[in-house]
Amino acid sequence: MHDDLVERDFTAAGPNRLWLTDLTEHPTAEGKLYLCAVKDVWSRRIVGYSISDRMPSALAVDALEMAVARRGRDLVTGCVVHADRGSQFRFRPYVAALHRYGLAGSMGRVASSADNAAMERFFALLQKNVLNSRRWATRSELRLAIVTWIERTYHRRRRQLSLGKSTRSSLKPSTSPRTRPEPPHRKCQPNLQQSRPTEQPPTTNSSPTSMTRDNATADNDHPHNADVRTGGDPRDSRWSFPLGGRAILVASGG
Repeated sequence: MHDDLVERDFTAAGPNRLWLTDLTEHPTAEGKLYLCAVKDVWSRRIVGYSISDRMPSALAVDALEMAVARRGRDLVTGCVVHADRGSQFRFRPYVAALHRYGLAGSMGRVASSADNAAMERFFALLQKNVLNSRRWATRSELRLAIVTWIERTYHRRRRQLSLGKSTRSSLKPSTSPRTRPEPPHRKCQPNLQQSRPTEQPPTTNSSPTSMTRDNATADNDHPHNADVRTGGDPRDSRWSFPLGGRAILVASGG
């Protein structure tokens, strides 16, 4: 058993300082599907997860090993991994994996969901946006939806105020076409016409539509308006989800 090293202080000074982990389940017409996820508190990314049609004790070990593989074994030494007191996190192979990778185990109190509230919020979002969005006929259908939502929506599109409204995949602020400063207005054009008294005034009224059209064209050609693919395709050969047992996803990314 591990002591509570977090004490509901879900903050970290940098990546790989504090990870949270927990499990959830959801029914389908074929039976239940189980998910164990590992979340980095600093970046709020899901750095590891494992999905299975059963609830084996090794499910937590698989998710932990995926997180270590993604972040790098040499970079996670000393990281605190906080969980509840479920049997999967007291399982001897899970404790052995913590020691093998130099991780510090931490556990909240018995029957106290607030001790892992930051992880509960992630599962609440998953339940609202995916699990309870419809009835699922097969486990593979729900598995694909979970992976797609985590990798494409939660990581790359959902914004968070604590990160300055930047996505979890990049902490650099981006400039959208709506907030991009417009080119300066050519106020000197009427003065140029007044400085030429010998020229005859145009026979038709000048219209600012040409300048407006140029600006609109520039906005349409701006790279921000391009259709950018934000995530990998879970149907790619790199994504492996056998139906008969536990599944581990190993994908590129921080």
